[in-house]
Amino acid sequence: MSTAAEALAERFRSRDATVGVIGLGYVGLPLVCRFAEARFRTIGFDIDAEKVGALKAGRTYLSTVPAEKVASALKRGFQPTTDYSQAAKADALIICVPTPLTATREPDMQYIVGTLDALEPHLRPQQLLSLESTTYPGTTEEILRPRLEKKGLRPGENFFLVFSPEREDPGNPRYSTQTIPKVCGGSTPACLQAGLALYSQAIDHMVPVSSTRAAEMTKLLENVHRAVNIGLVNEMKVIADRMGVDIHEVVRAAATKPFGFVPYYPGPGLGGHCIPIDPFYLSWKAREYGVDARFIELAGEINRGMPAWVVGKIAGALNSRGKPIKGSRILILGIAYKKNVDDMRESPAAEIMELLHQQGAELRYSDPHVPRFPKMREHRFEMEGVELTPQVLKAQDCVVLVTDHDRFDYGAIAAHARLLVDTRGRYPVGGANIVKA
Repeated sequence: MSTAAEALAERFRSRDATVGVIGLGYVGLPLVCRFAEARFRTIGFDIDAEKVGALKAGRTYLSTVPAEKVASALKRGFQPTTDYSQAAKADALIICVPTPLTATREPDMQYIVGTLDALEPHLRPQQLLSLESTTYPGTTEEILRPRLEKKGLRPGENFFLVFSPEREDPGNPRYSTQTIPKVCGGSTPACLQAGLALYSQAIDHMVPVSSTRAAEMTKLLENVHRAVNIGLVNEMKVIADRMGVDIHEVVRAAATKPFGFVPYYPGPGLGGHCIPIDPFYLSWKAREYGVDARFIELAGEINRGMPAWVVGKIAGALNSRGKPIKGSRILILGIAYKKNVDDMRESPAAEIMELLHQQGAELRYSDPHVPRFPKMREHRFEMEGVELTPQVLKAQDCVVLVTDHDRFDYGAIAAHARLLVDTRGRYPVGGANIVKA
């Protein structure tokens, strides 16, 4: 390790360092709180003044980060800010900003580039810069490194650059930022050593890899693996439905095999920031190398078609009862992208609601974690959730279970809904008023 790298690593090991996290969302806020718990001075950067104001007041805006954790971080010196000039005070800067897709399903790098624009005037020698945002292999070396070098910051010599992908699983109580093993790849060996010295103070188990490209590819493989297998089981669901077979029963039975099978369960479509988006970063980059990522593209096509398939099942169920979608009162149960969280990113429920709205349905929703439909880039519904009562259930022409939160009373739902469309396999086959989707 170079003398400069060793000096910075020693500051991290002694906790005599300041850690800055850029982007205080589902990844950045838990991370900055974890570094505060590990006794680092911390600065949190975000362009959203409302978020920063809430944090300064000790409030939270994420169900996965309780207010007590924010208050504890503040007591330990956590400084939330919109002022990027404070980045000069940090010894480590960790970028946790969104990486969405464009309308043509190509990487949208505006948030990473915008963050670099904001940070660049304040970067200095003897800092570590880590990118955690999921992106295509080559981003760190092709976008970040050249801009640093133009500023006279030489990775591995007087500056340190790593890629260490986030691995958050909102709503999963078994794992936390501290306990999830963390992959890290450096732009140089000295960069890697500095990155490991930082993260190992807050994360229980580090997984070093040989390069930033390997780390970037690791994250994409994790998400491609899920997307492809979910695409497979969603296609199996459609086949099983045509054959009159309950795919959830089949998956549960197959999962009893003690080897050679990993259960994935079908649903109304993919949600969250990672699985619907990240695989296309790899398929886009693969084309640069003359490779067609056919599995990725096919899985994406199948998964993107699931909301429309669900709406088709709703239409068929209503039609069998002599009603069209137009004018029907339809209640959506659960609009978060996964159970027991308030995260609406890429939620298939929003797409299902959009399709039903276009066909003239009278929509309502109930979600104990999302009291009001949030502002979204593609879907806008000015509505608040309704309390799930027997009267509300009985008043609907159709109730659609999209996200199976544990707080729902599933017995009451089945007892009072005239027609129930189940997209999650929560109910056994055989109910007179239940249709599987």
